[in-house]
Amino acid sequence: MPDTRINYDLATALKDSERRYATANPKSEQRFRKAAESMPGGNTRTVLHYSPFPVAFQKGEGQRLTDIDGHVYTDFLGEYSAGLYGHSHPKIIAAAESALKAGLVLGGPNEYEAELSALVKGRFPSIDLIRFCNSGTEANLMALVTARAVTGRSHIMAFEGGYHGGVLAFKGGPSAVNAPFPMVMATYNDADATLTLVEKHKHELAAIILEPMMGGGGAIAADRAFLQALRDASAKHGIVLIFDEVMTSRLSPGGLQEVHGIRPDMTSFGKYIGGGFSFGAFGGARRLMERYDPTKPGSLAHAGTFNNNVMSMAAGAVGLREVYTPDAARTLSAAGESLKQRLNEAFAQKKVAMQATGIGSLLCIHFQRTPIRRPADVDAAEEKRALFHLEMMQRGYYLARRGYMALSMVLEPRDYDGFVAAAGAIADEYASVLKE
Repeated sequence: MPDTRINYDLATALKDSERRYATANPKSEQRFRKAAESMPGGNTRTVLHYSPFPVAFQKGEGQRLTDIDGHVYTDFLGEYSAGLYGHSHPKIIAAAESALKAGLVLGGPNEYEAELSALVKGRFPSIDLIRFCNSGTEANLMALVTARAVTGRSHIMAFEGGYHGGVLAFKGGPSAVNAPFPMVMATYNDADATLTLVEKHKHELAAIILEPMMGGGGAIAADRAFLQALRDASAKHGIVLIFDEVMTSRLSPGGLQEVHGIRPDMTSFGKYIGGGFSFGAFGGARRLMERYDPTKPGSLAHAGTFNNNVMSMAAGAVGLREVYTPDAARTLSAAGESLKQRLNEAFAQKKVAMQATGIGSLLCIHFQRTPIRRPADVDAAEEKRALFHLEMMQRGYYLARRGYMALSMVLEPRDYDGFVAAAGAIADEYASVLKE
């Protein structure tokens, strides 16, 4: 560990941390340079890049990751919430191995998909019927085009700072690579302003899409009253209300829709439900989803070679049936709430401008004392985030550069204790640059 540097300014502290990080990871740096010869910036998944270069991993076991320079990390990122089961859960591995041995690309229905669909339907109140796809991005796209097809309307309402996949990103305004839907942008957790927009565009709005807790926006929870206002307004005007629960479906046995007692018209899923393999799904009310019934005349087509791939279906079914049971979901959420409370107590004790937000097993660390109710409230604090991220990695804890964490089932009490201790040590060491 470095010596205490209470008099360092932020830029100097970050530069020193980057130097130590680079010195400790020569093989990852070499791999990064080599990868840049065939991929733009050595990257094929933008969120995995951070400065000065990302470490490359060699293996994962349980809750541990090992990089190619031999460093071991306790994984608090959980593959951005897809890694709920850790890296080698025996039941998930057994299910995947069984599917692998029975053949990969069968080209027809298999024995797993009906079970997985029934398990998801049994958990989530909004699901009458469901279809599978390959990612949360695809799930949200399919939900939106379904709403447009059924309503005959063109526009989509989304929220500033929201994220619904690689082509549905709204941080700092709509992304240049977004799908070309006509958009109406609203402010998260501002019911009055949002309802005014709904009234103005009620004849052209096909859907309203939002996460009941923003993940990429900074683990910002929606107020129940805000969600209820959207439910009431969308029902009044025949607008399809879509809850993107790609991340938040893990936060209770039936997701945040169960927690709030609010039933959307459609729900999108992804991440962990595939057991760690590629996965997406969209489902909802029968009146919407039965349009995909191929036994009926004029049905909508929805193709996808890997929609029912045996690895995702088999691992996903075992995961929901035997591993992430309703009791397990409640236990993990309670562990996350405890971690959030301990972190906030530590930051208050150290008198630094830091806070942890989120619900249950999805959390984010921010560098401010002021309340956060929407993405515009977040202090970017890019240098502070970079410093904290690198210092946590050098202490053996892996999380996202933006401070995001997705806890896995295999984390143990000692892992939580160590994370809180490491975060507290960084707050101590760099108090002079983190206090304001």
